[in-house]
Amino acid sequence: MSDPLEMPPLEMPPLEMRGVMRTYASGAGRLAVLRGVDLSIRAGEIVALMAPSGTGKSTLLHLAGVLERPDGGQVLIDGRDASQLADAERTAIRRDSIGFVYQFHHLLPEFTALENVVLPQMIKGVARRAAEERAMALLTGFGLAARARHHPGKLSGGEQQRVAIARALANAPKLLLADEPTGNLDVATATVVFDELMHIVRDHGLAALIATHNPDLAARMDRTVTLRDGKIATV
Repeated sequence: MSDPLEMPPLEMPPLEMRGVMRTYASGAGRLAVLRGVDLSIRAGEIVALMAPSGTGKSTLLHLAGVLERPDGGQVLIDGRDASQLADAERTAIRRDSIGFVYQFHHLLPEFTALENVVLPQMIKGVARRAAEERAMALLTGFGLAARARHHPGKLSGGEQQRVAIARALANAPKLLLADEPTGNLDVATATVVFDELMHIVRDHGLAALIATHNPDLAARMDRTVTLRDGKIATV
């Protein structure tokens, strides 16, 4: 019998970065971009990343998304140090646990909106019928049920980005990373898309790190951080 006074184990944050460092070769030698980044994002928390161009924002997102390896420190996804894993294991983490949304939608033009959301699931091994059902449910949630059979070229910019968000959520990730997800949209469309993104993140209890230059959008998130001298600072 378990001890009634025993505390339940603390849930590991979907993303935790500990002392993360990243340098790149340059004409003058080695350029230190990140100099010991510490950042933790809990499930259900939405964090805005606002930082000037050239300060390492994209590098931070790439490291958090296990697209690059740090030169020092740890990147933990659900408590697992992804920086120490083999490439195949890192690929599996990206596929199963992380959703990516970029400024440009990057949808596959030869496939319909529905097929773009189905494909990541089939790559994971989900049966086509089940993948189509989930894809349609996601697209319907974004108000795109009537557009599901259309190719990206027949969709508006806002519709394309909503499909891209649905695709990012297809495999039920625990962590969502977004790099200026509304940067290519007009103000009205950006507001609608961001509202839908916030709603999905809240409903599914995701941890989300969203890079943006828009202070109005950042103000609607739980907290805002920036990069200063290669480290995380609170705004």
